[in-house]
Amino acid sequence: MNSSVSNVASPARGGLAVAVALAAVYLIWGSTYLGIRFALEGGYPPLLMAGGRFLLAGAMMFAVLRLRGEAAPTRAQWKNMALMGLLMMGIGNGMVSIAEQWVSSGLAAVAIASTPLWMGLFSLARGQRPSGLEWIGIAIGFIGVLWLNAGSTLSATPAGLVALLIAPIAWAFGSIWSKGRDLPSPFMSAAGQMLTGGLMMLLAGFVTGESFHGMPTLKGTLSVVYLMTFGSIIGFTAYVWLLHHVRPTLAGSYAYINPVIAVMLGAWLAAEQFTAHDLGAMAVILLGVVAITLGKGRSPKLSGSEPGNSKPAALKASPEQIE
Repeated sequence: MNSSVSNVASPARGGLAVAVALAAVYLIWGSTYLGIRFALEGGYPPLLMAGGRFLLAGAMMFAVLRLRGEAAPTRAQWKNMALMGLLMMGIGNGMVSIAEQWVSSGLAAVAIASTPLWMGLFSLARGQRPSGLEWIGIAIGFIGVLWLNAGSTLSATPAGLVALLIAPIAWAFGSIWSKGRDLPSPFMSAAGQMLTGGLMMLLAGFVTGESFHGMPTLKGTLSVVYLMTFGSIIGFTAYVWLLHHVRPTLAGSYAYINPVIAVMLGAWLAAEQFTAHDLGAMAVILLGVVAITLGKGRSPKLSGSEPGNSKPAALKASPEQIE
């Protein structure tokens, strides 16, 4: 494709690619909370389940990419991906898996909705200022999170509460830290993060004494397969792609949509119960995404020269890569 054709086609296709990636992250990740619950109920230990899921998914993606001619990451890139794997996979997802031993899938998704707040704060520390309307959305979401943690059923499970406070902070920091780092293409980066993060979670699971107490159920095993293929390969790849093509607050807006999907699926398929307090807090949290999205639309386009927005050539992926 010559440069003139590419310049004409990219804006339209770029908009479609962003919409598809957002839909994948919104819908698929909203269902993974229930998938984690079913896997745990099916006899899988949390860290061994999550670690095995990401390790296998990352290995499959890495093999396919190498067969298609994708260059292997450099040693420096492996180091960066390993830190991201630790923060986002090991701590972020690992803590969610641990928390769901005591907390319902829908409530876990609602608690994780603080992610865009932390992404906004970490972006500010890197010199990228959210717009005024984005700050309003972040503040609204934060009020909802405080409301949720203050008196909902989540407060009755201290271990789950602590895990769900740590998880979004680690995930948000890893997401913002990745901007401008020396990383391979988004897809290879996703594979590398899942490989390294999955291995760390497996090691952590063995060190903490996790083990299988009998044969996992078919439902639990199918849930792990779903988490590995849809949640890890499709959903996480779409998220990594978004991190390099849209503002961090929009990439993190999935945390406001996921709770709705998770609560609906939890009530429908797992008979999960939610109090008026839980649902009220979720409504306030979700209100934040409207302000964040509107703020994103009104804010000026970021240039490559702005602080915290530099990207190595490997990260300047075209919209076609999402297909």
